[in-house]
Amino acid sequence: MSRTPIITIRDLGVRYDGVTALEHVSLDIYADDFVGIIGPNGGGKSSLVKAIMGIVPYSGNIVYGAELLRGKKPHIGYLPQISTFDKDFPISVREVVMSGLQAERGLWRGYGRKEQHRVENILERASLADLSNRAIGELSGGQLQRVMLCRAIISEPRLLVLDEPTNFVDNRFENELYNLLHHLSEQMAIVMVSHDIGTISSVVHSIVCVNRHVHRHDSNIITEEQLRNYDCPIQLVTHGDIPHTILGAHKECPHCHK
Repeated sequence: MSRTPIITIRDLGVRYDGVTALEHVSLDIYADDFVGIIGPNGGGKSSLVKAIMGIVPYSGNIVYGAELLRGKKPHIGYLPQISTFDKDFPISVREVVMSGLQAERGLWRGYGRKEQHRVENILERASLADLSNRAIGELSGGQLQRVMLCRAIISEPRLLVLDEPTNFVDNRFENELYNLLHHLSEQMAIVMVSHDIGTISSVVHSIVCVNRHVHRHDSNIITEEQLRNYDCPIQLVTHGDIPHTILGAHKECPHCHK
């Protein structure tokens, strides 16, 4: 049975100061997708999601399905790689999350009991209810990231885009985040950039490798051979008693050619 994409990308190109970040990119995102975006540093992962969000100039076409549009703008939840939120600004956790409703409520309209209830529910789901009145300047990095995720999904978007959401957070938050995303994936499409293929392969449903060009792999299992074929030279990280990284073989190493 054919599916209709909620986002259709065709011949996308992104350039910064004369340097090509992406070229000839075509990709479809569907309503039931949970996509992990992987690739080398500088390969264009963040450029791809920023183009989807419309926050960088690009060539080519990005078409949003009707279910994503509220008015003329696409309704997408977004958690950027590094939060630009001013932690010194005197605002509480509850107020930050509530601000995610401004697009649908307007800047000057008040929030009623229904909106307050939505905020309470989402803070509870993210284990933030006890911190709802705390100033954001008092939060840890993981707590702030959870707050910003709640802000991104409070308006119930049909698509959630996350750019390296586990950077600078501890393992506990990472596990909590992936558990929360698992449940959210039943309600919305998710596109998540990550450098850790070993971890996200157990979470996502499909993988997109980005290295100036894009290759979609409709499975959460991807082999070393496929990475080579996709021109996606990333490191494969494994876990064991001794932390280590598996690097690609090279001719100067005698152990690689035994």
